[in-house]
Amino acid sequence: MSQTATTFAISDLAREFGITPRTIRFWEDQGILSPEREGSKRVFTRRDRARLKMALRGKRLGLSLAEIKDLIGMYASTEDETPQLLECLRVMEKRRAALEQQREDIEAMLAEIAEFEHQCELELARRNAP
Repeated sequence: MSQTATTFAISDLAREFGITPRTIRFWEDQGILSPEREGSKRVFTRRDRARLKMALRGKRLGLSLAEIKDLIGMYASTEDETPQLLECLRVMEKRRAALEQQREDIEAMLAEIAEFEHQCELELARRNAP
């Protein structure tokens, strides 16, 4: 598959993005992709490829399906991308805050585990002392 191709088979996209055809069909079922049909064969356009790339990126970032659909849908609605970019920043800010909270929670849990391990080690040392 070349970057100048105007259409792609499901196997092309699966190979390019390192995903299964089943994953691509999932995004199609969700309305993110809308390939043309040649008989029973799906034919994806550059637009489908770009939408799949955005969907996979959103998934990697931990966005919900609704957030992914909203962000991708906004790009089809207007020539001026300013509202989309502002919404993207808002969504990323929200996701960053959630991840930072998770990190704080994990650090607190790790500290608690370390303290518990230390107490266990002290108790074992006390029991093994002559």
